Amino acid sequence: MLVFPDCKINLGLRILDRRADGYHNIETIFYPLPFNDALEIILSDNKDFLIFSNSGLPVNGDSADNLCVKAYWLLKKDFPELPCIQMHLHKCIPMGAGLGGGSADAAFTLQLLNKLFSLNLSVSQLIAYATHLGSDCAFFIINTPCMATGRGELLEPVTADLSGYILALVNPGIHVSTGEAFSAVPLHQATSNPLSLVEIINQPVNTWQKFLVNDFEESVFKTYPLIKDIKERLYQVGAVYAAMSGSGSSVFALFSKKNPPSTNITLPFFVKLIPL
Repeated sequence: MLVFPDCKINLGLRILDRRADGYHNIETIFYPLPFNDALEIILSDNKDFLIFSNSGLPVNGDSADNLCVKAYWLLKKDFPELPCIQMHLHKCIPMGAGLGGGSADAAFTLQLLNKLFSLNLSVSQLIAYATHLGSDCAFFIINTPCMATGRGELLEPVTADLSGYILALVNPGIHVSTGEAFSAVPLHQATSNPLSLVEIINQPVNTWQKFLVNDFEESVFKTYPLIKDIKERLYQVGAVYAAMSGSGSSVFALFSKKNPPSTNITLPFFVKLIPL
């Protein structure tokens, strides 16, 4: 069976405080994007429980550390009857880019295994498993716009409609360490806007530039000024709103469909235009 994990952007991101467990409490709105990897799982006659392969963008590291593989073994602990499978992942979503592509792959693996082998896991149970794999994995079980709090695993669906826009997604190929990004944000300087993120996104998009802020941007832009330059360039070519997603390095911009971006945005990086 074949599925197509998508990715997300962050509409605003507030870093509130550091928790006793070493993580940070955040507020953000996750918004899913129709930009996909491909994941296939089939039964295997091989004596190995799991055979994993991949194509597309290179996936660095040991395959045992891949979140799709970890998702299989996480379920296998509670469902030892899970059979031997072959799993193939075709990567299109850049990694380490603030888009949650790896988390989406893991969440879709959980859902696919649940469906293929009739594990009868509820949405809340799938969310609980996903939370073990990553702070934003749970979002991709719901996969509709959500206000996320806690580490990003506490989710509340919200109304957010960007259907009148074209999104330009730019990834410069810079890997920003999430841990380093968190450590570089002075918490006392984090956003203190009295408006909630939900109140902000319910305002016209052309007001977002003033109010909808990603707290990572200030410190990440200092370390990687090229990312700041990309954001500024997107405004120069007519974006209504532009921001970095997550801890970077991807930057997205919203363009009105009545005033679409040129297909020749002059940026020497990965650029994808996505109608919403």
